[in-house]
Amino acid sequence: MNLQKIIFKNKDGKSLVGRLELPANQDAHNFAIFAHCFTCNKNLTAVRNISKALTSNGFGVLRFDFTGLGESEGDFADTNFSGNVEDLIAASDHLGANYQAPTLLIGHSLGGAAAIFAAAQIDSIQAVATIGAPSDPEHVKHLLRNGIDEIEHHGKALVNIGGRDFTIKKQFLDDLQQNTLSATVKNLRKPLLILHSPQDTTVGIKNAEEIYKAAHHPKSFISLDGADHLLMNRKDSLYVGDSIAGWAKRYLSIDDDEHLIESDHQVMASLDFEDGFTTRMKVGNHYLSADEPVSYGGNDYGPSPYELVSAGLSACTAMTLQMYAKGKNWHIENVEVHTSYSKTHAQDCEDCESSNAKIDTFHRDIKISGDFDEKQLNRLLQIADKCPVHKTLHNEVQVISKLIK
Repeated sequence: MNLQKIIFKNKDGKSLVGRLELPANQDAHNFAIFAHCFTCNKNLTAVRNISKALTSNGFGVLRFDFTGLGESEGDFADTNFSGNVEDLIAASDHLGANYQAPTLLIGHSLGGAAAIFAAAQIDSIQAVATIGAPSDPEHVKHLLRNGIDEIEHHGKALVNIGGRDFTIKKQFLDDLQQNTLSATVKNLRKPLLILHSPQDTTVGIKNAEEIYKAAHHPKSFISLDGADHLLMNRKDSLYVGDSIAGWAKRYLSIDDDEHLIESDHQVMASLDFEDGFTTRMKVGNHYLSADEPVSYGGNDYGPSPYELVSAGLSACTAMTLQMYAKGKNWHIENVEVHTSYSKTHAQDCEDCESSNAKIDTFHRDIKISGDFDEKQLNRLLQIADKCPVHKTLHNEVQVISKLIK
């Protein structure tokens, strides 16, 4: 995972702070923005887990603190629901200007309602997912029930929410009342995924039903059976992330390079001019990327060519040892083969032109778990040197090259 700190300005010039998570092994095919729940922040465990699941599926994800929360500037007491929507629009503008315009908007709880309002105003958004969202922003007033009278009479009140004190002003209540969700959902006309737990005691499942009824197709619903409102169970939040990723791929444009890599050979590598060292590969029936480390000018989206060679030696060694042991009815519980490549000074090299000559060297450390005596272990070490890839590296090898059209 590639994690970057992001700072951008909201409509009022306040600095909002977020984290942009990018895939570890590829360029992001789409960017998503995550809107956290009321009084939460970008670092809620569930938010991080959902983002992690999305990045593992190739998405770039921006999660940030709304105005007055977490690391972002501003006074929470001066914010309202409309301000959250404006913050999402500002986040979208920042991504579009500096990375790539977002196509997916995700919101949790009140953030889900804000995501729907924002999606109606952001042209690049092609799909929306809500998690435990209220069917109307005014639903949040029940969280403030102990302070409603004081807010109405004195214009503001100190309200305890989730063990923390927040000052809530009357303008916040007025803003909630003015923003009704049903008409916005009805006119959204963008694919919508609704995720909700039947056991959600904070925002009841009835809210999911009302959002679903108001929305036009394509619309989908996933029941988060057994989950709590904040998705405190790690399995629940990872499931949500994977579910959103799988669903969104039906509606977003994702380049599928795999079908472009076809060959009658065992392995094919394809590298475009603008891709630096990031090389697409078809290895047998499998697809992967090769690359160079960032220090060499690459993106580190995959193993380097020599790491791939070392991987072949490690895998072949492990397979050979297990195959030999099984033939002898020896039980190897586990074999680990640790291999690294370097150029080192030649040892016992008769043809070396000078004492400074270097040769390609693979350092291979082998760990064998099982009940073996010294004689058996020494024999297994000898067998390791007989693995086919090891033999190939020691043999005289020819590479026959020709141009094809």
